[in-house]
Amino acid sequence: MAFQDEMEQALEAAGFAEDGQSEAGPAEVGSKAAEGKSKADSRRYGVLIISHGSRSPEWVRLVDEAVSQVKVPEGVPVECSFLEIVEGRLIQDGIDRLEAAGVTDIIAVPLFVSSGSTHVDEISWSLGVVPEPKLETDLPYMRRSARVHWTGPIDADPDIAALMWEKVRELSTVPSREVLLVVGHGSKEAGFHEAWQEVLRSLAEQIGRLGGFAAVDTAMLLPEQAGEKVRRWTAERPDWGVVVAPFFLSEGYFTETVIPGRLEGLDYRYNGRALLPDPLLARWMEKRIDAVLNGGADILAGS
Repeated sequence: MAFQDEMEQALEAAGFAEDGQSEAGPAEVGSKAAEGKSKADSRRYGVLIISHGSRSPEWVRLVDEAVSQVKVPEGVPVECSFLEIVEGRLIQDGIDRLEAAGVTDIIAVPLFVSSGSTHVDEISWSLGVVPEPKLETDLPYMRRSARVHWTGPIDADPDIAALMWEKVRELSTVPSREVLLVVGHGSKEAGFHEAWQEVLRSLAEQIGRLGGFAAVDTAMLLPEQAGEKVRRWTAERPDWGVVVAPFFLSEGYFTETVIPGRLEGLDYRYNGRALLPDPLLARWMEKRIDAVLNGGADILAGS
């Protein structure tokens, strides 16, 4: 349901006509306003954290650990679910458990790093947040009766930029003679590629200011750009060091195998440290949840 529609319904419930004038007397207006408040008070919120999933038990453990650190008001249940692989804990499983607990409004927090992820798009469609996915998907439309409040992924959040700087700080010795290269998964798909570019660019600029780097750059693994960027900087500024910062939720295949493989034989500094583990991820989730609970901006999908 769009925000404007909700506002119109709220005004009608309070006894106001389209011209803004009350159609009822003071007692009736007060009664209808109280009824509207009662309906709002009858809502029961629950939280659905959604991440990709992995065959690595350690990857799943790190996500579970971060979600367990999220603080929510008493009585608000939290479910940690996965797009794929983790059987019994997929998105539909999480929805079913929340609704079985009496939840009427689900705050869906996509624990993905970028709006450029095609997975974020298909998940938002499956929850009724957008009318159609931008790409063909085999993800089913989710069965639900609760309303869904969609908060959006991590993107270039300033707190995440600060977290990434702390992860690579140990690699920087003379930042005035170093270039920071932020590496993300990326996408070849039109629209998604540009979204990834913007997120990586903003993050690199923020981290560059925090660390005082001489220059910043970005690279995707899809399409392959990382090796090319390191070679270019090494050729253009052989007196500079290249500090590589991975923009990935958790350490695993991409941080431990793909990035080192793409940069094999090149001169760069890298520690492979992803966003998790870090308590700041729990704080980021709390910010997203609090924004909905306190009436902040979110995208609402009706039942």
